[in-house]
Amino acid sequence: MRFLYGLNPLAKFLAPAPAMVLLVFVRDVATPLAFLALAYVLVLVGVRFTARTAGILVGAIPGAVALIGIGFSLWTDAALVDGTAVVWRFGAWTMYSGAFAIGFSTALRLAAILSLALIAGLSTTGPDLVRAMVQQLRVPYRIGYTALAAFRFVPRFGHELEVIRQAHRVRGAHGGRGPFAAAARWAGYIVPLLAGAIRHAERVALAMDARAFGAHPDRTERHLVPWRARDAVFVVLFWAASAAIFWTFFPWGAA
Repeated sequence: MRFLYGLNPLAKFLAPAPAMVLLVFVRDVATPLAFLALAYVLVLVGVRFTARTAGILVGAIPGAVALIGIGFSLWTDAALVDGTAVVWRFGAWTMYSGAFAIGFSTALRLAAILSLALIAGLSTTGPDLVRAMVQQLRVPYRIGYTALAAFRFVPRFGHELEVIRQAHRVRGAHGGRGPFAAAARWAGYIVPLLAGAIRHAERVALAMDARAFGAHPDRTERHLVPWRARDAVFVVLFWAASAAIFWTFFPWGAA
């Protein structure tokens, strides 16, 4: 059932890419709602349902739609929508239904683009994406795996920062409250964090040299990420569904 994990990462990026680009230019509400529903169905069926997934789908995206929609409604120029129905009046300030339509169409458009990106984001790992780019797109492995090693520095920095903070806490260094104490604490983290980063970079460089990284134009992959027939079928079906949605609502005629 969780079929998205078995697809090639490039297929999961390629399938929603045209719809994500075209959604930038739509101005109605129905089209982004349709893509939002399509993305939700694919994520709920194809991705393992975890607390993080539930928080994104149930909390983060609807909350962002509400906040962005109300914000853009308040910022919409009333002169552009003064021919629509009045929702409420507050003194000299009037809220029109056209402002709500503009605000929430923009919010739903952003939410639909984000939801389509989650199809690949929630079911793809960094190493598999790099392997697919190297194997299918012929990206030089020197670039792909070097970028992957750089990205993996980020969680390493987080771990080392937590270790440094615990060590400072045990020693009672930079105690106290207030902005000056916080600035002193963060200044005390910089030097050991940089030293740890340099040590980690040296170890990574030595490990890559020991494996003759970059010595040959290509390398043997232990884990293959092939492009299968199901990947092509997924891309074609998604493109067909996207074309059907755009054909049905034809949002460019409603601008």
